[in-house]
Amino acid sequence: NGTSMISLIIPPKDQISRVSKMLADEFGTASNIKSRVNRLSVLGAITSVQHRLKLYTKVPPNGLVIYCGTIVTEEGKEKKVNIDFEPFKPINTSLYLCDNKFHTEALTALLADDNKFGFIVMDGNGALFGTLQGNTREVLHKFTVDLPKKHGRGGQSALRFARLRMEKRHNYVRKVAEVATQLFIT
Repeated sequence: NGTSMISLIIPPKDQISRVSKMLADEFGTASNIKSRVNRLSVLGAITSVQHRLKLYTKVPPNGLVIYCGTIVTEEGKEKKVNIDFEPFKPINTSLYLCDNKFHTEALTALLADDNKFGFIVMDGNGALFGTLQGNTREVLHKFTVDLPKKHGRGGQSALRFARLRMEKRHNYVRKVAEVATQLFIT
């Protein structure tokens, strides 16, 4: 009935205070809803979510999901539902919807993407190692390197400088391979 079912998803790095402020703004907007019944149910749902949010000092490591609203049971009775939980793995979605259903698509996506990919990004300045699973990305390790550049001086020593440059580059690639083995294989 109406649009008083709230789906709220907060990603791990978000702030509770930002979400609380957003809910306060929504409360102000909802106060202008013309239909009395709908207005009261939306305001009630927003208030319930605000109270639930006060139980948390910070967003849990995997994020926070809150569903709140009035549903109609099989017997045709209205029942108020207020569910809050931390997903089983990090959820990288931010969502606030006040609608006629609970939006669980982001949670379904968590179940779907189980393939984990490892990435190595390297250039002349350093390397970065990370993983990607669904839309959850994580930087495992990164380091910078100072490789000597080619320069026009050296005269007789130009070949020796070139050898030193190649040796340093080889050591860098070897270090990247060692770290990759350590992070992704062992």
